[in-house]
Amino acid sequence: MEYRRLGHSGLQVSALSFGSWVTFGSQIGDDTAESCMRMAYERGVNFFDNAEAYSDGKSEEVMGRILKKLGWRRDTFLVSSKVFWGGKLPNQSGLSRKHVMEACHAALRRLQVDYLDLYFCHRPDPHTPIEETVRAMNTLIEQGKVLYWGTSEWSAREIQEAKGIASRLNLIGPTMEQPQYNLLHRDRVESEYDPLFKSADGLGTTIWSPLASGFLTGKYNKGIPEGSRLAQKNMQWLRDMVEKDPDGWDRKLSKIKALGGIADGLGVSLAQMSIAWCLTNPHVSTVILGASRPEQLEENLSSLDVLPKLDSEIKAAIEEAVSE
Repeated sequence: MEYRRLGHSGLQVSALSFGSWVTFGSQIGDDTAESCMRMAYERGVNFFDNAEAYSDGKSEEVMGRILKKLGWRRDTFLVSSKVFWGGKLPNQSGLSRKHVMEACHAALRRLQVDYLDLYFCHRPDPHTPIEETVRAMNTLIEQGKVLYWGTSEWSAREIQEAKGIASRLNLIGPTMEQPQYNLLHRDRVESEYDPLFKSADGLGTTIWSPLASGFLTGKYNKGIPEGSRLAQKNMQWLRDMVEKDPDGWDRKLSKIKALGGIADGLGVSLAQMSIAWCLTNPHVSTVILGASRPEQLEENLSSLDVLPKLDSEIKAAIEEAVSE
């Protein structure tokens, strides 16, 4: 396993990490979840990603039971949660001080840990002043309940505002951002965040959806198969996002088929090549993998072996394929 610094912090995260979105507490059973976590850990993964919104908290409960059962030393793994989507009543969602604090305490109970290594603001909250959120996160860090805090899918302007507030008030600002990043979704990481990466305090990234919700496995080349992520009833928002993509379904599939030809030439799967490509970006601290089967996770973890094959010639061919 390769380990990378989380932005300009001293924290080292495995280049490949494991997340529970969609799967834990809903799509897979606890035994499969445990097998995947055990495999990831044994292969050097040290970061396990979660959120209060995943399966309405059940995902964190499953991960918490597994962590307790496996009994790993606390200094050998990192665990995260995210705050924004809690419940439907007033003050059960958003980034108010009340919800940020209460959601953290609830995540600690569900995950059965004393502190969160990483705590993300899952989305920006237009109804809460950013200063209020920065102060709440700083309080949690001072209390030892959170070690590093960050954002997810915030704009560069919002992240910079949070950093500016923290600097002005002598508080701890966001260390990392969790954006979507893959061969089909690149602009925010490669363009919008560039000034943040170059700033004195930098920015780490824990990227999600390296396979574009499964598109970069080739599984959707002939439509939406039964049992796939896009076929799930609670994924309507994801289907809507795909349908609104300016590339369109046919153009997206054309790019994926061209990428598949490059992967075939390398003797690797399209998924492995796509994950390895994400790691070629030096601003990517870790790529979060998801899996519904141990065999799928095994394949994706092997993406590190593909990384040396992505020389300048191959990367140019990949660039040409996605630019069509």
